[in-house]
Amino acid sequence: MPRRADALRNHGRVLAAARELFAERGLEVTVPEVAARAGVGRATVYRSYPTKDELVLAVARENFGELEARTQAALAADDAYRAFADYVPDLFDRLSRDRGLAAVLLEARLVPAARIVELIGRLVEAAKGSGLVRPDAGVLDVRVVLCGVLRQLIVLDEHDPAVWRRYADLVLAAFRP
Repeated sequence: MPRRADALRNHGRVLAAARELFAERGLEVTVPEVAARAGVGRATVYRSYPTKDELVLAVARENFGELEARTQAALAADDAYRAFADYVPDLFDRLSRDRGLAAVLLEARLVPAARIVELIGRLVEAAKGSGLVRPDAGVLDVRVVLCGVLRQLIVLDEHDPAVWRRYADLVLAAFRP
């Protein structure tokens, strides 16, 4: 049975409010806060998302879809090194501005981050042909170096985009020969 127009509008408002709040404050946001931001009652939120995890998952799927598309676009670029060198700061910048995405990426319990890590590993492999990436670099290095730095910035609850950019530069330096 198709949803009523007002139900569809409310659903969109709930998702938009959750996306905004999770980005601003992370996953500590409550369902009543999402309902208030969306201008609907809690019951309206729970009709579409019976648990908070389901709401987080809906937002996370959307964010991971965008992140995967961005990673795939980098893989398709003609200059793999330039794509990698642009991708890393872009990823760090995005995570510095989206506490929810950063938290979901860190936890990886709702949306597996392994797919994104694998794609970044493929990007590193492709960039090695330029001679500007260490020949021994691989997906394990993506996990340890790139993800390790991301994890620490998230755990430390770092909010300053300049700090995130600095660490993106350090990660890129670690991959150079």
